[in-house]
Amino acid sequence: MTASDLLPAGPTLRTLALAGQLPDHQALDRQTLSWIACNRPPQTEPRPRDLDRPALFVPARAWFARPQAAESIHGVRHGARVALLVQLLAPAHGVEPGRARALAGAAACHDCRRQGDRTDPGHGRRAADWLTGQADAVVGVFGTEFTDEVLTAVALHDVAHPDFTDQQAGAYRLHHQAVDLLKAADALDRYRLPLERWWSDPARLTRPVPNWAPPLAHDLVVHSEQARLDGATDEHALRQALDAVLPA
Repeated sequence: MTASDLLPAGPTLRTLALAGQLPDHQALDRQTLSWIACNRPPQTEPRPRDLDRPALFVPARAWFARPQAAESIHGVRHGARVALLVQLLAPAHGVEPGRARALAGAAACHDCRRQGDRTDPGHGRRAADWLTGQADAVVGVFGTEFTDEVLTAVALHDVAHPDFTDQQAGAYRLHHQAVDLLKAADALDRYRLPLERWWSDPARLTRPVPNWAPPLAHDLVVHSEQARLDGATDEHALRQALDAVLPA
């Protein structure tokens, strides 16, 4: 069974978005993905040749709040791509490899407590609480640790800076590098969304990202989602994408 077999026949995700009729749970289809592929951001800066190949962290489907959420646009593959991007962006954010790897493991699960693909306030805090309770199981799979830094990043990833409470602002001051890094990586994976106006504007991020990062993030979306639609498992789809974008 492919990902497209899991969706009912009917309008594409892009058609539904244009009509303002997106369902609670959303997954990409071939037509929407084709439109995304045809709208790749310009490559204004060559990709560095010395980029370290990031580790692949693929969250288990059972870790998601609902079965539909695992296949959705905030599901398994989104989490795994954000984890890849965290590691690739880490040097520009002053986060050394060990901390980046720990953050990537948590980032893979940053949306695992979402109830759906519409606005879901508080899902970051719920994910951080879930990671705290399930730390042994997740660490057993990923081999990473969940420090206060990475749990704070997950808890605040869905909260805009102007909306921080005094307590959240205090946590941000302690762990601003990790919070901003996860927010940037999460924003870069918005190329999976069916309308261009919802894609990330790097100029609006708290910290700048390299000019080579947007097209790389776009390529990860297109390659991994195409492989999944063609019948690959989540892990194989993501590994194919990583091999295509950053060959070993």
